[in-house]
Amino acid sequence: EDLDYPQIILQHSSGFLVSKIMFTACELGVFDLLLESGEPLSSDAIAARLGTSTTGMERLLDACVGLKLLAVELTQGGALYRNTEISNIYLTKSSPKSQYHIMMYYSNTVYLCWHYLADAVREGRNQYERAFGVSSDDPFGAMYRSEEEMLKFMAGQNSIWSICGRDVLAAFDLSPFRQIYDLGGGGGALARECVSLYPDSMVTIYDLPKVVQVAKEQFVPPEEHRITFHEGDFFNNSIPEAELYILSKILHDWDDDKCRQLLAKVYKACKPGGGVLLVESLLNEDRSGPLETQLYSMNMLVQTEGKERTAAEYSKLLEAAGFGEIQAKRTGKLYDAVLGRK
Repeated sequence: EDLDYPQIILQHSSGFLVSKIMFTACELGVFDLLLESGEPLSSDAIAARLGTSTTGMERLLDACVGLKLLAVELTQGGALYRNTEISNIYLTKSSPKSQYHIMMYYSNTVYLCWHYLADAVREGRNQYERAFGVSSDDPFGAMYRSEEEMLKFMAGQNSIWSICGRDVLAAFDLSPFRQIYDLGGGGGALARECVSLYPDSMVTIYDLPKVVQVAKEQFVPPEEHRITFHEGDFFNNSIPEAELYILSKILHDWDDDKCRQLLAKVYKACKPGGGVLLVESLLNEDRSGPLETQLYSMNMLVQTEGKERTAAEYSKLLEAAGFGEIQAKRTGKLYDAVLGRK
């Protein structure tokens, strides 16, 4: 088939415009307003309710129609806009599957780091210093540079697990493991998916003290007795004994040495017959894709010390720590699962 190369290049080069339109409509509250109103609204009414210019809002709404995030209907009184199903489910704050928080994190934090992508490629390191004027030596110190940033990050991660959590936890039958530690479990969305999928399991979220405090106060309801907390830094503090350790999107933050160091500690703490579940976005063995994973790997360059890896690379790291019977399962979604046994 004939490929229109100039067209492809133009589409690729305007990709960031697409994401910024979606982020802006979220930030201004377009989708929330249309959900609450329960009826289609004119651009004038939306602009008035959200306190924006009418000309700016009309163009934003039309662009959202082009992106299939809104639908428009021409009436005698003029154009009326309403949410599409996608927007109601994923872009409104009140939806259980809302991606609003991760969108805002991308828009206000990740976007600024990506401004310095060329510098990241030249230097091979994250760009917090240029983007925010904070030291890039400790990626999580930079990521959690304020209570507000930490909250945004935790809420963003939670929104990802609300749509991907079940797939990665169901990739293998984890029901034999009752005593589970979720290392770097953050806001607890994956832990909550885990106890709902495996009702006999008890999950302990092991994270930094300030993260645990916020998780307890804002994200994990006190009546959820199957989820407990352990405050600490798993690189520098001991890891308690458990049957299964979940490391979701942890290893991709670190270089191979740091990963080997952490997995060796996990292996030592793990009960015989227990295991470790890695939840990561897997690259194809020849690195030809998936595109999302390649993009995440670039993001690891601008934001962390790590990278995305292939299943074989994760297997090698697990084997070096002592784990065996390693299996990798692709879920067909954004994140995949790798299980190693002791």
